[in-house]
Parts: sequence; structure tokens; C-alpha cells
Amino acid sequence: MATPGAGKTTFALTAAREDLAANPARRLVIVAPTSHLKGQWADAAEALDLHLETEWTSADGRLPADVHGLVTTYQQVSGSHAALAEIARGAFVVLDEVHHAGDERAWGDGVRAAFEGAAVRLCLSGTPFRSDTQAIPFVRYDDDLAHADLEYGYGDALSDGRVIRPVIFPRVDGRMEWIDRSGSFAAASFQEHLDAAAASLRLRTALSVDGEWLPAVLARAHAQLEKVRLTHPDAGGLVIATDQEHARGIAAILRQRVGVNATVAVSEDADASDRITRFTTGTDPWIVAVRMISEGVDIPRLRVGVFATTTTTELFFRQAVGRLVRFVRGLGAQPSYMFIPDDWRLRAHAVGIAQQRRHSLRQAEGTEDLGEDEALEWDRLEPEEQLSLFTALSAVATAAPELDRPDDDLGISMFAPDVDDESDLLLHLAPAPALAGLEAIDATGEPVRPRQRRRELRDSNAALVRQICRVTGMPHAQVNSDLNRRVAIERIGEATIDQLDRRRGQAVKWLSTARPA
Repeated sequence: MATPGAGKTTFALTAAREDLAANPARRLVIVAPTSHLKGQWADAAEALDLHLETEWTSADGRLPADVHGLVTTYQQVSGSHAALAEIARGAFVVLDEVHHAGDERAWGDGVRAAFEGAAVRLCLSGTPFRSDTQAIPFVRYDDDLAHADLEYGYGDALSDGRVIRPVIFPRVDGRMEWIDRSGSFAAASFQEHLDAAAASLRLRTALSVDGEWLPAVLARAHAQLEKVRLTHPDAGGLVIATDQEHARGIAAILRQRVGVNATVAVSEDADASDRITRFTTGTDPWIVAVRMISEGVDIPRLRVGVFATTTTTELFFRQAVGRLVRFVRGLGAQPSYMFIPDDWRLRAHAVGIAQQRRHSLRQAEGTEDLGEDEALEWDRLEPEEQLSLFTALSAVATAAPELDRPDDDLGISMFAPDVDDESDLLLHLAPAPALAGLEAIDATGEPVRPRQRRRELRDSNAALVRQICRVTGMPHAQVNSDLNRRVAIERIGEATIDQLDRRRGQAVKWLSTARPA
């Protein structure tokens, strides 16, 4: 278990490369929580000359001979465990954010069935293990508690220096008014004690796009981002929204209040993953997301965040904060800022992180214990949505903390270690297992990544098959079968880049001599 931003991906791929170099016949199988993270893992693997198939399905059967393995998701494993078991037998398996294997019983059963026969299993988690009764496959338990063989926490990483960023938590109070579920008027600031149900309605009111609290906080966060961009020109900000409609409302506020067209990435949009990728490599200031950037997504330029979701569990909070800690070498001191409602639950989570930060960077105690047991009890009492008369009436932000005020228990001025040193640890890697037919050059003379080349060839083959079918009147299955036979493959999914290229050549030749039906 290692803190977000500590380098779990690089560590796992380095270990896999060493193992595959010593055992050339082995395959590498990586399981990630989301489809977007599949591409992120594959890109990171290519940097170490490891080539992974991202589009494998159980219908494809065997892997192409010119890849080292595949990357899939826990959801896919649950429905393809039998086919995966054949590929994973004797393989090196990485289970990323392994606590997700307990999300559903079918997921856990599928992971165990698929990877029982693996030669090596490396399980990773960036956040605390599950607290429910669902057991995580392949994880040891001591007295019903999950046990990590190695723990590298947020405080450890800060102490080591040049690993992750420190995070400051500007807390914003406010005065909220709403109609509760019974139809009665209610009003409170975040400093007033409320029961769990009322506290949740207060938070929902503050985060409403129709009030003034959220626009005021977004404006303050944008001002902080502009300040950060003076020394980090491409720095970006992340707003974590409650749902799709909320995300689009936040984007509208940013457009109207600060003149910024924010990227919106929600799972309902088919191109959400592409939008995240473009934002990652671009310079746009803000991205608004619901859950797509809560875990594992690597966007090192994120420096400012706004926690604008009603999800208040510690697990989700730490995952969100983890998006802001990715370290950029050569930037000097680079604290990040997560703006949060001054809600008791979020304050308790932030204090837990701030205590580690203080201890690591200033070697000093002094943060008051805010009652961990009570905070956990509030998480358990989070009310479920029911039909009600709840209506958010108004929300006004008050008492914004000064970010550099030294007596603020969360938004404190900070001493950061000198991080200007550009020296890196040298990785003494064994040569990656060599694979043939992976080099290609585009029209500009630049190398084409094997995964991109494979995708282009598959798309080209599919388009040519459609043309042949239109011209000849033959069914798709017959055309595909004939082309596969010509290059000695059973399925297109198992074709190497070289076989795909030759198959395309055969299709072009066929089309040039085909007679209309």
C-alpha cells in the first residue's frame, strides 16, 4: 500500500520488466479499475518497452505474439475469467487498486478464478483497504483486518522529498438556508452542530449551483490557480462534482464568473477518456469531473482542487486529494491546494492528512485531535436519497481562510524541502524481452507507437472488409475468414502487427481485382 503519487505504476512495471527479462516465456497481465486507466497503464508500459494489448476480449482467445501481455479491468475479469486464466497461467499479474476486487462478489470470484494460477501476483492500493465485510482476493487478513506486506504513506513520501507534493486545505464556511425533507425552513453555518441528516442537507445546499457559496469558492480557487501559474505556467485545476448535471452547472459558473471554458469529463460521455487525455497534455486551466478522476488518473499539472461533491467518505476524499500530489521535477517548492467546505467530516479527513504533512515537513506536533471515531460514525450515518421536500434556498460563503496565515490548522504556510535538484535515481533495468515488428515511422519521420499502429491497422482492415463486402456481395464472415486464412491466423484479435499489415495488403489486392456482384 503506497500513497497516491508515490510511483506504484513505475514500481510495478519495473518489477514486471525485470521478471519478464528473466523469464521470457511469461506474459504480463494488469488489471485496472477503469477503462481510462487501461490506456494510462499501456502508455506507461511503452515507456519501459513493454507492449500491452488494451482491446483484448474473451472472443479474441490468444494474445498476439508481438505483445508482452494485456491490461483489462475488474469488470471485464468477472465475465472473462475462464479465458483469462489460460493467459495468466504462469504469468506476472498486477492487480491495481486491488480493493476494487471486493466491490462486487462476482468481481472477487472472477479475480480469484482468473489469477489463481499466476506465477507472480503484485497487489497495489493507494488508499486504505476496505472496511466492509467483502474480502479482497489474495490479501492476507490478521484478525479480520487486511494486511499490507509493505506500507509507504503520505508522511513517508513527504519526508523522503521529491516524491509527492504537500497539500494545503483552504476551508470555507458559509451561511446556508434550505427547506428540509419535512418542508420546514432550516438555516446553519458549517460551525453549527447538526445531526447527520441535516448536515448532509447543509452540504448539498452549499454545493448548489444556484447559490452564492459555490461560485464564490470557485472564484477564489481560480485566483489561487492564477497565482500558481506564475511559476507553473501550465498548472491546472480540478473540480469534483456530484453528478453530471452538477458538473455542467459548475462549468457554466466558471465560464460566467471567471471567463474560463472548463473541460467536462463525465462517464456518460463517450469521449470522456479522450477529454481527460487532451487536458492532461494541454494547458487549459480547469477540468470538472464526477468520479472519472477520483482514483489513479495521472495528471501531474493539477495544483488546485475544489471538493464540490456530497460524497464524504474518507476513502473517496483521499483519492481526490491524491490527484493533486503528483510531483513535477525542476519546479521547486510546489504545494497544492484543495478547497473544501468546512464540513465536520471533510475537516476531519483533511486534518488527518495535514497532521502527516506537518510532522513530515516541520517535524512538529500540534494539530488538535478532531475525534476520528465521531467522524467515522458520521460517514456510516450518511442518509440515502428518498422522496422529500428538500429545497436549497441560499448559500453564501463566509470567512475564507488566508492561505498563508500561519495559525490556520489546515491552510498553513509551509516549509518545503529543496526540490530543485534534477538528479534522478538510475534504474538499472534488465533489457526488456525483445519483440519483432514493432517499429514504424509516420509521414513526418516520427516513430509510431505500437499500440497506435495496431489500432490503425485494425481499423484499416475493418474498412477494407466492408468495401469488399459491398463490391462482391459476400458476407462479412466469409471475407474475414478468407483474409485470416491468407495470413495464417484464426482471429483478427490474435494478429501481430506484421500479420495485420500483410492482411491489409491482401485485402487491397482483393479489392483491386474484385468484380461487382
